[in-house]
Amino acid sequence: MLRITTLALSLVPAIAAAQSIQLGPRPAYLIDQMAEGALKSKLQSCAGMDFQKHDFSIGHRGAPLMFPEHTNESYKAAALMGAGIVECDVTFTADQELVCRHAQNDMHTTTNIVATDLGSKCTTPFAPANGDDAAQAECRASDITLAEFKTLNAKMDGANKKATTALEYLDGTAGWRTDLYATKGTLMTHAESIALMQELGVKFTPELKAPSVEMPFNGFTQEDYAQKMIDEYKAAGVPASDVWAQSFNLSDVLYWIENEPEFGKQAVYLDDRYEAHDDDEGLIDPNDPATFKPTMAELKEMGVNYIAPPIWMLLTLKDGQVVPSVYAKEAKAADLKIIAWSLERSGPLANGGGWYFKSVKDATTSDGMYFEALDVLAQQVGIEGMFSDWPATTTYYANCMELNSPS
Repeated sequence: MLRITTLALSLVPAIAAAQSIQLGPRPAYLIDQMAEGALKSKLQSCAGMDFQKHDFSIGHRGAPLMFPEHTNESYKAAALMGAGIVECDVTFTADQELVCRHAQNDMHTTTNIVATDLGSKCTTPFAPANGDDAAQAECRASDITLAEFKTLNAKMDGANKKATTALEYLDGTAGWRTDLYATKGTLMTHAESIALMQELGVKFTPELKAPSVEMPFNGFTQEDYAQKMIDEYKAAGVPASDVWAQSFNLSDVLYWIENEPEFGKQAVYLDDRYEAHDDDEGLIDPNDPATFKPTMAELKEMGVNYIAPPIWMLLTLKDGQVVPSVYAKEAKAADLKIIAWSLERSGPLANGGGWYFKSVKDATTSDGMYFEALDVLAQQVGIEGMFSDWPATTTYYANCMELNSPS
């Protein structure tokens, strides 16, 4: 936590302009945690180099290890850390305006809504903990108008389930993150995020989020929603080649391929077939191609060019070593470009790395695995880019290894 806070303080004066890449001490800390070897020596040799922005480095929700996600401050921090591409997750308000939020129904954990007068408009207003019953709330962007949305303040994602008051409920940040800027998050519309990223000189990877409401929503169809997101890039004069539109919903990706073919070329299918969904043909086992439904080749035939699974689906262990999974090999064989998510979302890795590293848990014993896994993903899997909650790490790696980048 001290390292994060120290870097946070050092970044503040520069974030306003984001003119030069400032990576801070975290990459060096992660390198220190690595086992001795060629990779560690190589990464150590790059400490004094002149780092440049790189498209391999993707700001996952901005830089939410330090700043509240999907805020002006978080996006600027990601650009300052050298992210060549920055993500706005896109959802909509009651008046069908597009805004940047990770989920339509996360307003209660990512903003101060429950402690404001707007809390009464929530789908489930705040209810305090009572005995064995945890505190509860569910607040959706679609519960409020855009004007109301803009009155709120973003905060670090989290909630205190033991809270007896709304203010206590807001205090739920994971201990390995920081609350130094937890009350200084400026919420953004999707259009505002586009303008900011144009100013920062970064590219775009918006994700069309699954609605928490039944569609159509007051006449707003899923197709309207998917089209409106693309239309806001076109209105801002952003070339399609600078946009990687994403969705976990394959039908959204296919919609863009058919109706916005220039944007569809880089549309990203976020693969969540590790969970059961009504429209899935079954759960996927990353090391059993018989479970790949549709197959990688079938996805390619549909026009899909990019696929993006979580880190653990791309890696497995062989004789104790981290190697590419069958999933990774099949995707490459089908000529699908791969993007992985999300580095530095797990916190400290000494306990096995949690969900993002579950396929290589037995080899995950220190924070050095962040770079070790990244190296396998870059050099052996051949990923195009890596989402990270702390883009300085991926920027450092991409520059040190001289990865190709269109930036």
